[in-house]
Amino acid sequence: MSPTRAAGLVIFRHSNQLIQFLLLQTSYGEHHWTPPKGHVDPGESDWDTALRETQEEAGFTQKDLEIDKNIKKTLSYEVNGKPKDVIYWLAKLINPETPVKLSDEHQDFKWLPLQEAQELSGYDDMKIMLSEFFDVASKDI
Repeated sequence: MSPTRAAGLVIFRHSNQLIQFLLLQTSYGEHHWTPPKGHVDPGESDWDTALRETQEEAGFTQKDLEIDKNIKKTLSYEVNGKPKDVIYWLAKLINPETPVKLSDEHQDFKWLPLQEAQELSGYDDMKIMLSEFFDVASKDI
């Protein structure tokens, strides 16, 4: 069985010399916290999905973000017994004051430093990815 594909962006900002990651809380299911992401539509590329989902879920367009297409990571896991692959790219919010605009798919958002983002995400693979992306983002300060 081929995995379901999804894509998104791990968005960070620099605020008061601190790197903060954006996590969104779903308004359905277990109300888990994740970066903006969503399923790849038929005929759509992973990249286009990541940009579309970020705009739909957080209100950020590609113009709001600085993205290096080479800085990415794929997380593979199972959802209801079915395989799923989610590719994430790291994205810097250019203006840290740009407001988040949630869709109805999410009920809350938080900008969090690394350790708090890792704790809230709850999943080991997400914690590792956030740590790896933090190392890259730290070079940008």
